[in-house]
Amino acid sequence: TALLTSGFSLESPQTYCQRIYSMIALGLSIDQDELPQSSTTEPAATESSGDAPPPLESAGASAMEELD
Repeated sequence: TALLTSGFSLESPQTYCQRIYSMIALGLSIDQDELPQSSTTEPAATESSGDAPPPLESAGASAMEELD
């Protein structure tokens, strides 16, 4: 969020926000199936960019350890 408030411009803010939400959901142990699906995040997620990291996968307990 500091990135967005600092004035830094992102190519795909929807993808960035979706990743933040996914990290929060992992930390709170919320299953991806319980999250509401939005049609606005789907096209951004399918967009492929050379510099973008790969999309986050549905993860278990070990995924949060990978973030550390």
